[in-house]
Amino acid sequence: MSYPERLLGPDEQIVRAFKPHWLVLASPVFMGVLAIGLSIGASTLLDDPARWIAPLALLTIWVVASIRRILDWLTTQYVVTNERVIFRAGVLSRRGKEIPLEVINDVAFTQSVLERVFRSGDLLIESAGEMGQSRYSNIPDPEGLQSLIYQVRETRMQTVKGTAASFVSELEGLARLRERGVLTDEEFEAQKRKFLDQG
Repeated sequence: MSYPERLLGPDEQIVRAFKPHWLVLASPVFMGVLAIGLSIGASTLLDDPARWIAPLALLTIWVVASIRRILDWLTTQYVVTNERVIFRAGVLSRRGKEIPLEVINDVAFTQSVLERVFRSGDLLIESAGEMGQSRYSNIPDPEGLQSLIYQVRETRMQTVKGTAASFVSELEGLARLRERGVLTDEEFEAQKRKFLDQG
């Protein structure tokens, strides 16, 4: 399931969208293969009705043990846009978090030896204000994602600075026109309000 375009801002674009690393599904897959093997063994070694009851019981155990992990993987979504980092998860009840790129102070990652082999790991995003630290586990290629977040953050900061500089320049121009008498105080205030509303 892709991230809904309707939830993006006017000039916002998705840079990267992904799910947790497939390694999360290793345990359910292994248990499924084991359940199939045991079911085949049970159906050849046991007599009726145990021949049919045993595989059904094994299937039920596998579903109960694995369904939550599978649903979590299917419904968890990470999105990096040119404006923010987004996290969404949950089937019936949903939870989510959004971190604007301009408030991100630091991005760190950790990987165990096994995680390095499979290119998986944890990502820690530290941001200003009340958000503090956000830890995300089972991230595919956390080192590459760390680099990507820094790149889009830098681009975002340049865009924000450029917009602010342009806004200040426009206001200075209006002030000069007012000083020369080209604009009245009322016209100056109206133009200034117009710029503030657009910003």
